[in-house]
Amino acid sequence: MAKQEDNFKKVISHAKEYGYVFQSSEIYDGLSAVYDYGQNGVELKKNIREYWWKAMVQLNDNIVGLDAAIFMHPTTWKASGHVDAFNDPLIDNKDSKKRYRADVLVEDYVAKIENKIEKEVKKAAKRFGDSFDKKQFLETNQRVVEYQEQATGILKRLGQSLEKEDLVDVKKLIEELDIACPMSGSKNWTDVKQFNLMFGTKLGANAESAMDLYLRPETAQGIFVNFLNVQKSGRMKIPFGIAQTGKAFRNEIVARQFIFRMREFEQMEMQFFIQPGTQKEWYEKWKENRMKWHLSLGMGEDNYRFHDHEKLAHYADAAADIEFRFPFGFKELEGIHSRTDFDLGSHEKFSGKKLQYFDPELNKNYVPYVLETSIGLDRMFLAVFSNSLQEEELENNTTRTVLKLPAVLAPTKAAILPLVKKDGLPDIAHAIIEDLRWDFNVKYDEKDAVGRRYRRQDANGTPFCITVDHQTKEDNTVTIRHRDSMEQERVAIADLKGIISKEVDMRSWLLKMK
Repeated sequence: MAKQEDNFKKVISHAKEYGYVFQSSEIYDGLSAVYDYGQNGVELKKNIREYWWKAMVQLNDNIVGLDAAIFMHPTTWKASGHVDAFNDPLIDNKDSKKRYRADVLVEDYVAKIENKIEKEVKKAAKRFGDSFDKKQFLETNQRVVEYQEQATGILKRLGQSLEKEDLVDVKKLIEELDIACPMSGSKNWTDVKQFNLMFGTKLGANAESAMDLYLRPETAQGIFVNFLNVQKSGRMKIPFGIAQTGKAFRNEIVARQFIFRMREFEQMEMQFFIQPGTQKEWYEKWKENRMKWHLSLGMGEDNYRFHDHEKLAHYADAAADIEFRFPFGFKELEGIHSRTDFDLGSHEKFSGKKLQYFDPELNKNYVPYVLETSIGLDRMFLAVFSNSLQEEELENNTTRTVLKLPAVLAPTKAAILPLVKKDGLPDIAHAIIEDLRWDFNVKYDEKDAVGRRYRRQDANGTPFCITVDHQTKEDNTVTIRHRDSMEQERVAIADLKGIISKEVDMRSWLLKMK
């Protein structure tokens, strides 16, 4: 656990040092669980968003985009259930005066059990070498099986208690597991209580006539209330989807783990409208599709897993998370939910407007069912960034810090480096930049020795460094260095665009999903 914490601290530190993520309002001592994306962070975030949009919208004939307003009529949130049921179970420690999410305390306890399983797997893999069968080991090793049964039993009980809103049993579970306050070590807990997560605000010129509003806690409802607008204006036929990216806001009392859980965050969601009775088939299809999208980035199959929900939301008949191995353990990255007809049916009831689809094949109207995929853009950012940050031992007994971002997502695709700041080399470097910047985000770097510039670009995640030297003036060739392998080759300036494009082109990355 200590090593995990150290690695996570390095991620946070590196994100600030290289202009990826800053604490919001830092000069005023910051604002808890609110962050700003710096000059490199905003590019990485944009690239992730575009990678999702390309795969979700542009490459699907039957999925279109939407950008709904953050402010929505307050009845929206009554219809969606957020006013009455959008709560977190909170518990206070009487001695430390610290407040925690009760479910997270239990999940963290289970994460420690899962860490024990990981240690057993690593020991066995080292002992058996190439003959090690991980699947068989997990199914037959007595200690591991007991750990798994313990973890599954705890999560099942937690899910059932939360579903029944049996908060007394949630506290009892915390006490039975002997869970202590992470800050003080005290086990002196209050009762568990529910806390609504929505931020309230007002719309109007004066207090007397102002309307009470909420900042949206999710982007999905903007899609549901626009279902008919999109369907009719686009002449969409079921099955079809509506995708959206945008900000959402939740008053997280126990916001933590850097940008993993924030009060202001961005979602990438797609609601897929389907014929009732086909939801199981589409649920499995979208689980498979979304996992392929994640794996296309090449961040390691072992870093992902599905987690089926023990506790289903009141509107769902199936739900699963794609979990990713963050520096602090496996946590939810994306949710796939079969939402039945709850959303459209509820908005139909509260608005008094029909939100139905006439199916010409069945010759009847019905309220469509919905299959949802929802991923946190900030969490995806953290997954990519934390997985990419590595320290490598080199052959000359030195180490280098390298940010091995998937090249398609890297903020800067290439850095152009004149060997010296004279002899016309900077002019050639700038000419190369002027040509490449129409297709790629490229940077000029002339400060320090070339070796130090290489290291700086490695740490910044730049896939290519292109060095202009005196030979360039003779034959129009440059040295191109590859970030991950550190290999260098001599190439013609005219070939640079093709070489870079081959590595960073979205098409070649997304074709891995086929």
